[in-house]
Amino acid sequence: MLPEFDAAKAVFEEYSLNVSRETYEKMEQYAAFLVEYNEKVNLTAVTEGGEILRKHFLDSMLLAKYADISENARVLDIGSGAGFPGVPLALARPDLQITLLDSLNKRIVFLQQLSALLGCSCTAMHGRAELCAKMPEMREKFDVVTARAVAAMPTLAEYSLPFVKVGGTWIAMKGPNEPIKPALQAIHMLGGELTDTIEYQLPGGDARVIYVVKKVSQTPTKYPRNSGQIKQKPL
Repeated sequence: MLPEFDAAKAVFEEYSLNVSRETYEKMEQYAAFLVEYNEKVNLTAVTEGGEILRKHFLDSMLLAKYADISENARVLDIGSGAGFPGVPLALARPDLQITLLDSLNKRIVFLQQLSALLGCSCTAMHGRAELCAKMPEMREKFDVVTARAVAAMPTLAEYSLPFVKVGGTWIAMKGPNEPIKPALQAIHMLGGELTDTIEYQLPGGDARVIYVVKKVSQTPTKYPRNSGQIKQKPL
């Protein structure tokens, strides 16, 4: 399914990441299960082994390199879908406490089965971000919140920042064509401050950008609004 171990290891080493044989074997299990499950539930358009390695596993695990995630941090992956970046991050950093949040239950079923297969301790949770962010046990309780290509930045900020504790970090993973400027006002209103913009390329030249936002003050209680308001009038 994936490229052979030595070839896969070399891809990660180009980015100063080390992948053990044990982690590689879990990625191999992950890829095979994903492609098989994808035949009945649409999870990804990327189904070739080399592309899964580069565009899903490598891209997700680069969070462990580019973002400063403290040991044993509580991490929320919003709109986790097929498990990216949350599950590969769990493989790279088993110390992390990772919650995978998705609004579609069929994806949650996949994520639960995947976590059991890989033996990782991710918690898969079914729910909408704008509703879960109102729950006392989730609001401003996470050290790190991440999302990968879920929504436009102003909208994604309103979904994400209410979960981040003051002093924590929101990490948005994006393609190259979405600037941060239209979201700066929303980020400020929600208690955040942009601290870093990290641009990089995957093998083959696909450009990526990571926006790192520090939570500097509490999010006003009126946010997030309901989904209709968020869509009709982004911050």
